[in-house]
Parts: sequence; structure tokens; C-alpha cells
Amino acid sequence: MRRWGFWLALAGNLAAQGMGGGASALIWPAQGEYIGSSQCALCHPAQAKSFRVNGMHRAMAAIGDCDILQQHPRMTWSDGPYQYLIEKTEGGYRYSVANGAERADATLRYAFGQGKAGQTYVFEKDGRYYESRVSYYRELNGLSLTVGAQNARPADILQALGRLMSPNDARDCFGCHTTGARRGNALQLEKFENGVQCEDCHSPGAAHIASIVDGKPKPGTIRNLRGLSAESTNDLCGSCHRTWETIALLNIRGPNNARFQPYRLTNSRCYDPSDQRIACTACHDPHAALVTDAKAYDSKCAACHNAGNTAIGKRVCKVGGEGCVTCHMPRVEAPGSHHLFVDHWIRVARKGDAYPD
Repeated sequence: MRRWGFWLALAGNLAAQGMGGGASALIWPAQGEYIGSSQCALCHPAQAKSFRVNGMHRAMAAIGDCDILQQHPRMTWSDGPYQYLIEKTEGGYRYSVANGAERADATLRYAFGQGKAGQTYVFEKDGRYYESRVSYYRELNGLSLTVGAQNARPADILQALGRLMSPNDARDCFGCHTTGARRGNALQLEKFENGVQCEDCHSPGAAHIASIVDGKPKPGTIRNLRGLSAESTNDLCGSCHRTWETIALLNIRGPNNARFQPYRLTNSRCYDPSDQRIACTACHDPHAALVTDAKAYDSKCAACHNAGNTAIGKRVCKVGGEGCVTCHMPRVEAPGSHHLFVDHWIRVARKGDAYPD
């Protein structure tokens, strides 16, 4: 178990230096020129094709390309005195809130999230970005409060419309949902790709492609992710999905942190930072769609817990013979998310157990 006291003490020092929160420094700043995923696909067609059905590919969309809004051209929702409306107009998707005689509205610019669990919208006012106070949730097939918005009542009609994003918030949100919008510690929205694409994980590829075209491939021109340890993979994925250290710094406690898989995985008794068998990529192919069949992960568990014998039920578990993750990685609903997240803190989970932080 990591030491919460040490990391919480460190949090104050890092926050004072402007280093608290946000994404891990491992992947930032990305050096070099972005060339675009279409160029990567010329040499890696199989990975490019399978990645199109990966959720990361659709982590963000321009409003005009948003499937959910196209399927729901008009959505309404009420929160006490506040009446919310998202509707398609000739000028785009209009988002508004009314409270008696008061009203505020904006034109939505970006849709964050693929919509498997939910989708939140971003709009711009006076050159600053805001997160919509309401989001779409798949479970509801409609709108409800954005996660976190339940914690405070709006002080005025603009706050009821959305939360003002700080420069760091905007940089990190666009940085993790696009490719190329974040350059080091700066946000630029002049040229980027929607969603997490090849160069987001593998680094900008212009120099790599240029060396191949010249017939003289140069080592180090692209980030090589083969053979990473569990810790390095955890840090890479955690730059957006949140590492243990990030959650300690932000002090996110309770079921809300079930959303942050690298943090939860690090808490597992079987986690070994040097063992690739417990890395994120041991179970998840980053170039393919997420596998949702629980039984498909049994062989991954058996790689460590059964010494190669796939009849895991005969050698390890006294309760069941298949679907290990259904018991040992229980689903948890983060407050306000309207979605059950698979808890990646691998453990013996018993009915009635308190949620472990």
C-alpha cells in the first residue's frame, strides 16, 4: 500500500510550484511536428483500421460531427428552477438555461466523451471555455447534471449554464481528448486531431516519417512503447487516466476514484511495477475495441495465478471457474455518473465490504 501521508504532504509543495493536478509529466511536452494519423496508416494499416472502433479514437468530436446530438436534436431537462435545452438550429446546436425571467445561452463547440457512459459539452464565451452544467448519459438516454456539478448550487445564471474552465483545465481536457491541441504546457486549437490518435501515445511523427522516406530510419524519432514495464505503462496511460500519484495529489477519495484505472490497479495486491503481466496493455489492446466479455480475461488472470494452467477454477478459486473479473473487479457507480465502472483494484471483494480507497 502506498503512503497517503507522504503524498498529501508533497501535494502542497507541488501545488505551490504550479505542478498539482492535471496529466502526468511523462507524456508532456511532446517534441516534434505532428503529421496526422492518416500518414501513420500508410505503413500501419491494420492498426489504423482496428483503432477506428476503439473508444479513444472518439474521445472528442466537433459538435457538427457528434452522433449523439444528431440522434437527439432536441433534449430538455430540469434542475429545480433551472430549465435546460439543447436543440439543433441553423447556426448549430444551441444550449440554454432559463430561470424565470433570466436566461443564458451559448452555441456548443465540442463534445467530450464517446457517449458509452456519457458526453459533456464545451462552449466559448468572451474567449474563455466553459463546461456545460448538464451532460448526456447513456443510461438515461438524456440529460442530467455533469459529474461534479452536484456539489455546488449556481450563484448566477451564467454559472447555471456552465463551469468556467481555468487555463490549466482547458489545456488538460483538450490535451487528453485530442491529439496535438496541447503543446507542452500550452493549449492551441488552430491545428489538432479530434480524439486520441496515433501520435498522442507514440509522439509526433514527422521526423520518423521523414527518415523512412529518406531510406534512413533513425532510432528515437518515434516513441517505442514495446517492452515497457507495468509502472511505465501505468504512467503513460495514467497521464490521462490518472496515476496513483495524481489521485493522491488531488485527494480524490471514495467511489469517484473508481474511474481512474491506473490508480486503482496500483493498489492491487498483485501489482508489480516491473512485471508486464499486470500492465494495462496485458489485458487491453490499445489498437482495438474494448473487450466486454468477462470470460475473455480469464487467461490473463491465469498467467499469474495458475502457472499456465487455464483451468483456473480447479487450481485457484474456490467459488467460480470462470469470469474472474466479475468477482475480483466489481463494478462501482461513481456518484452522478449513471454508469458502472469496472474497479481495477483487484481483490477479494465480498458483499457488504466498504469501498477501499
